[in-house]
Formats: sequence, C-alpha cells, structure tokens
Amino acid sequence: MLMVCLMAASALYGQTMTLHETVPKNTSNTAVIVCPGGSYYWLGMKDEGRRVAEWLNANGIASFVLEYPTSGWASFFFHIRSPHRSVYPAQLESLKAALKIVKSQGFENVGVMGFSAGGHLVLNAAIAIKDSLAPDFVSAIYPVVSMREPYVHKRSRRGLLGERKCRDPKMHDSLSIELHAGEISCPLFLMNCVDDKTVDYHNSVMLHEAMLKNHNSHLLTYVQYQTGDHGFGANEEKMYGEAVSWKTTWLEWLKSKTKFKAER
Repeated sequence: MLMVCLMAASALYGQTMTLHETVPKNTSNTAVIVCPGGSYYWLGMKDEGRRVAEWLNANGIASFVLEYPTSGWASFFFHIRSPHRSVYPAQLESLKAALKIVKSQGFENVGVMGFSAGGHLVLNAAIAIKDSLAPDFVSAIYPVVSMREPYVHKRSRRGLLGERKCRDPKMHDSLSIELHAGEISCPLFLMNCVDDKTVDYHNSVMLHEAMLKNHNSHLLTYVQYQTGDHGFGANEEKMYGEAVSWKTTWLEWLKSKTKFKAER
C-alpha cells in the first residue's frame, strides 16, 4: 500500500490543505476523497479519516483524506474572529483543489465522502462545482444539511462562517443544502440515525424531502437507521445498533450506482 502526503495551496484564499493518499496495490478504478467532520472547527482524523481510508483500501478503493481549513479550537472556545483563510469558502476551495489533484491521476470514478460537517462540505460541492472537477458521486454520512432554524447545528454554522457572518440570514440560505437540492446531479448516498444526539436527524429528512420535491430523488439512496447515534465513522468499536451495517450497505450502493470496477 502506497501512502503519500500531498500539499496544495490556494493563492486566492491563502490556505494550505493536505491530502493523505493511500492507494492499495490492487486498486480499483475508483477513488474517494474523505472529508472528516468536526463542526468546521477541528477534524476527526482518526475515526472519520484514517480508519475510513483503511476500510476503503481493504476493498480496493484509493482514498485521499482531506485536511481542509477549520476555524480552530481557540475560535471555538473564546469566540474570537476566525482567520479569513479558515472560513467559507476556504473549505470548498480546498475540496475543489483536491478533486483537481485526484482526477489528474486517471481514476475513472472519483467521489467524495463526508461525515457530519464534512457531509455538509461534500453536499455543497455537489451543488457548487459543475465543471470537469465535479464529483462523480457523493456520500454524506450523518451530515449537517441546514444552516437555518430550527434544525441547524449551530456550532458548525459558526465554525463555517465565523463570528460575524454566522448571523447573516442570506448566508444561512445560500448554504442550506435543502434549498438547493435541485442542483444535485450525481448519485448521492445519504445516511443518518434517528437517535443522533449531535446533528438533528431532520437535517437528512429535509434533504430527502427536497430531492423528492425537485424530482431528482432517483439520484438518492437514503438509508435511515433508528440507532447508531453520531461520530462513529469507520470505528467498529463505536458502532452499535442498526448502523453497524452502514459500510456493507455503502459498498453495495457503490457497485450498483456508479462505475465501480474491481480492478483498475
């Protein structure tokens, strides 16, 4: 297994992002850019990053774990103004740069997978990136979806937008995925748990309903578990209840809904 750390910088926003690449020896034609969660303040690199990469690699899928810009612990605890390079749209620009790097490597199938706030990021990418860098498929795992009341995850909204812009209703609307679901045009795997104590499960329900309304629900595979909570990623020790089957379900979806081939 080849493990490489790739660096890229955005001249426009001045931030640096890091891609942790792991390519199995017998890789498929598919690569996944993984975006860990962490409320846009920090990144859950272990359970929603490295362990996800290990699982993907075990199934012949190349993985690229993305360290995108976050506002940081100090901004969270002390409510200080986040650096410009750490708030929206820096995260989206980082993911776009990652897509450019991965797509240049000749994979036929390049998707994105995000957890919690990372789920919001990959959903936003499905809406905002429409050129040749657009993801071929999107997987949003217990994602933040809305930036509006009553189901907004307020910590993620503040981490994404910063202390000032997080109060702007226009920004809330522009980044609430359910209001722009009609612009999603690639296969989407959406998973959440009803007993989620961190991100209200209605976030995913609203996205499901919005895609039905916009007549693109044929692109959506929505898996809702009653039990499983939040934040488990690919860590078997943190999984419980119905959600223990999510990885198997996702692999079945990948093979049926995308151009996945066992060997590249």
